[in-house]
Amino acid sequence: MNTYEKFAAVYDAIMDDSLYNQWTDFSLRHFPKDKKKLLELACGTGIQSLRFAQAGLKVTGFDLSQEMLNIADERAQTAGVDISFVQGNMLDLSSVGTFDYVTCYSDSICYMQDEVEVGDVFEQVYQHLKSGGTFIFDVHSTYQTDEVFPGYSYHENAEDFAMVWDTYEDEAPHSVVHELTFFIQDEDGRFTRYDEVHEERTYELLTYDILLEQAGFKKVQVYADFEDEAPTETSKRWFFVCEK
Repeated sequence: MNTYEKFAAVYDAIMDDSLYNQWTDFSLRHFPKDKKKLLELACGTGIQSLRFAQAGLKVTGFDLSQEMLNIADERAQTAGVDISFVQGNMLDLSSVGTFDYVTCYSDSICYMQDEVEVGDVFEQVYQHLKSGGTFIFDVHSTYQTDEVFPGYSYHENAEDFAMVWDTYEDEAPHSVVHELTFFIQDEDGRFTRYDEVHEERTYELLTYDILLEQAGFKKVQVYADFEDEAPTETSKRWFFVCEK
């Protein structure tokens, strides 16, 4: 795991803003309608937290990066929305209470080092969900990591920053490495270079099913690519809707 460091400064600029609407719509379709209290894991800079709060939910945002949370808190204050933001590692949710819903989007589960950590996250979520609560998360499909990502390259140029994002196949099955180089303009007009490496790994659908069952989840439904349809061989993003 990493803290995103300077990446927090340009994170919003390189994210596809339309994804937040899709995550919001998918969540609201699958949340029971009579509950309000939501924990958003890996909330980043708070855009999704704000969407959930504006939809009427009582939101707690949780993230490893304090830099991200500082931006998130400022965003919520500017919007006049009451959201609690907590810094921590989702391998240990002891600093938060219990919730009706827990979400973990933007393939954040794929940042866990191995399936043991993935299982530990599922167990933590189960412990902090109320009875009848719903846990929704998304991950990269094996098709995405094995066929789509290797050789992927993304370049972004803006007035005050530029970046290069290259993705390569990693050694472990269904894993990739994202190498990011970006240049951020300082107050004096000069550009400073920053480099980051992000490692992601996913697993077969059966592995996720087993880990969720071991954590205690008995009812799990799997969808793909923001739609209420079962995954296909070429689905890029898997969605899991788990009920406690």
